[in-house]
Amino acid sequence: MKNRLAEVFKQATASGRKTLVPFITAGYPDAATTGALLTELERIGVRVCELGVPFSDPIADGPVIQASYTDALASGFKTGQAFEIARRYRNRGGRMALVMMVSYSLVFKQGPGKFLARAAGAGFDGLIVPDLPLEEAGRFEAMAARAGLANVMLIAPTSPLARRIRIAGHSRGFIYYMSVAGITGERVSLPKTTIRAVAELRRKIRLPVCLGFGISSPRTVRLACSAADGAIVGSAIVRRIADCVQSGASGKKLVASVGRFVGGLLKAAKSSR
Repeated sequence: MKNRLAEVFKQATASGRKTLVPFITAGYPDAATTGALLTELERIGVRVCELGVPFSDPIADGPVIQASYTDALASGFKTGQAFEIARRYRNRGGRMALVMMVSYSLVFKQGPGKFLARAAGAGFDGLIVPDLPLEEAGRFEAMAARAGLANVMLIAPTSPLARRIRIAGHSRGFIYYMSVAGITGERVSLPKTTIRAVAELRRKIRLPVCLGFGISSPRTVRLACSAADGAIVGSAIVRRIADCVQSGASGKKLVASVGRFVGGLLKAAKSSR
């Protein structure tokens, strides 16, 4: 079976399209709403979605995503529920590529082989493991490939070009390029140095590069896509979910609100060349 993530980027590259990758937290505000959000995102045209697995000590997540993790864990979320959310989405006919953002601590606790098998069996197409050491990436990449999964690596803007190329060599599906050093969060612009660095990296490698961290509006999506193959948006989406929860909005209204916001981001990505 072909990897959905690889196919999405293959088709996007062939047609010159840019890709929007929304991020949502698994189990926030609850598993049923997460499933409904996945269905809505696919309905409006999203082709890749990143699903974050709540963890008590997140690696590079800003306060908005950290808060969603804390709330999900307080409600009793367990890692196994992320697999179940994906499985139910696939059983409903979901075709969007799913990428799991997960701490290596959770992977190691279950055992990499077992965890990867469960992820593949549930319907995931790739994993982003932000705390995976580069020295262990080769072994993990090979294990992921045997399970039919893409190992998506992160590149920090502080990494020298030689190291960026080395990291890219252990990545599959796409490269997650961090627009700034530090944690996730919403920003009104992106560093020009990052835009130039992404353009330089794309000239050196064949793998698609997606820009994340600080992408929060149609304007920043277009900026990201001016240099990269796609834009990753997390905090801005999770904040809208949190706003709906805090206002007491129904699940239906929450899903519709998020769908409208992501639809605007998707339009911005599609208009970029």
